[in-house]
Amino acid sequence: MTVVADTGAIYALLDRDDAWHDRVRRWWEEDGGDATVLLPVTTLPEICWLLASRISLRAELAFVEAVAEGEFATEPLLEEDLARTVDLLRTYADSPLGFVDGSIAAIAERLGTRQLLTTDRRHFGMVRLARGAGFQLLP
Repeated sequence: MTVVADTGAIYALLDRDDAWHDRVRRWWEEDGGDATVLLPVTTLPEICWLLASRISLRAELAFVEAVAEGEFATEPLLEEDLARTVDLLRTYADSPLGFVDGSIAAIAERLGTRQLLTTDRRHFGMVRLARGAGFQLLP
């Protein structure tokens, strides 16, 4: 099973003080081993900014090192994902769906997965895939 992760879920996994930490950590330990969890490259700057601004520069460095060492798998943003992101931003122009969330949805759609590891129920709960289905929001 392929699961695409959003910024908030990875940040919650790394910050023990985050309100979602226990839920995300429990999912990661119990169900994450059976899944391929992918971090869209568009989430990396957001995760780094949150770690540096809310925890420390050392936390940001530790995360970047973990990504570089393959502890987290990343997924590139392809040209087709960018075009689909534009479509999603237009479709949900009246909502606060932004570029990063739109790109996460586009990447998940390209990969053929409905599973999103996310703390963002509001944005991802409203997004519909090209086939009309919604996402399965984890944890």
